[in-house]
Amino acid sequence: MMNEKLLYTGLGLLGVMGPVIFPEYTLQIAMLWMMVLMASTWDITGGQMGYNSLGNITFFGVGMYVSASIQVSMFYDLAQYTASYGAIKPVFTETQYFGGLILGILAAGFSCVILSLIIGLAVFGLRGPYFAIGTLGVAVAAREIVTTMETVGGGAGISMPFLPLPIEQRSLFFYCLCFALAVAAHFTIRWMFSTQFGLAANAIRDDEDKAEAMGIPTLRYKQVGWAVAAFYMGCIGAVFGNISGYIEPQNIAFPLPTFGIFMVAMALLGGKGTLWGPVIGAILFHIVKETTWTYLLDWQYIVLGIVLIVNIVFFQQGIVGWLKTKYPEKFGILVDRSGNVSRGDA
Repeated sequence: MMNEKLLYTGLGLLGVMGPVIFPEYTLQIAMLWMMVLMASTWDITGGQMGYNSLGNITFFGVGMYVSASIQVSMFYDLAQYTASYGAIKPVFTETQYFGGLILGILAAGFSCVILSLIIGLAVFGLRGPYFAIGTLGVAVAAREIVTTMETVGGGAGISMPFLPLPIEQRSLFFYCLCFALAVAAHFTIRWMFSTQFGLAANAIRDDEDKAEAMGIPTLRYKQVGWAVAAFYMGCIGAVFGNISGYIEPQNIAFPLPTFGIFMVAMALLGGKGTLWGPVIGAILFHIVKETTWTYLLDWQYIVLGIVLIVNIVFFQQGIVGWLKTKYPEKFGILVDRSGNVSRGDA
């Protein structure tokens, strides 16, 4: 992609220097990296494979609850901890907190991988809008199931262990986790689509029946792609649960009307099916969202809706897709006089 080194340099400087230059916005920038991760991992199946999932938020919430359960149950009885009458008053030392958090994040990621493989056996038998509706149903079902589980607080939710650091260091700690996960997810996806996996994924998107006829194990590739997305969504869910300090199923763990839709909108805005489209779309979307939340409160969803309408009507291929059409040579796409194209790696 054009000026890719410049993009890496700019984002690297933002990642390293953002909390230093804008310390009062540390958590907001941390949320930006979370948005980048969400959009990028959604694009693995939604953009590169053509399977538009509305259920990736399932792994976000499941990861959050798995991490919370491990962080607490390592040192306290979980049922007593979540009891509404306050059966115990927990105190976590630094060793307990950080040990529980590390195990919680890892367990959240791998638990979501297993869950994605199980769910995938059912939903990947669906295609098109049926797949989207099926995955949405999975997310709704997961939210309702958690609501009935009193051990993890049910509908009342569960308070997360308190980070035993000075208040000025807490935001920076969680920022580093969000940034590290976003970077890891980006380079994992970059590597995946530089291998045979990328060719197989795009073959599935273009014509899955022909891909199967050519001997490509399409189910295996779809499962792997969704599992990678599930892993990172579970990990970032675990981190976000600790940032929030409190988990409940409706608006924090399984926020279908917000994050569940945002991750799709960000990929579409930047240009799905590209490496940088979801990244650019997430950054622009988050800036607009934070600006409207600050200066146009009560109008924020109207503004976001207008942005999405303009995107869908005039830039269906997204920002990066439009730029590739407008300036193909900048993306390593060579167009000869007969109209044939040679694709680059953008």
